[in-house]
Amino acid sequence: MSENEKKRMGRPPVNATPITLRLQPALLAWIDAERAKLDPEPSRPEFIRTLIEKVKSE
Repeated sequence: MSENEKKRMGRPPVNATPITLRLQPALLAWIDAERAKLDPEPSRPEFIRTLIEKVKSE
């Protein structure tokens, strides 16, 4: 198999910019408690994206 034919590893490219976010323990605990109420439970990044979209649409 040539170098061009090899399967790429890792996450596929997306049209988004990654960010690093630091949260206080109390806020992180609140996020985890709120997302635990949902079925299925979203990941932390997905829950935060959902919150941002909700505020953005108001």
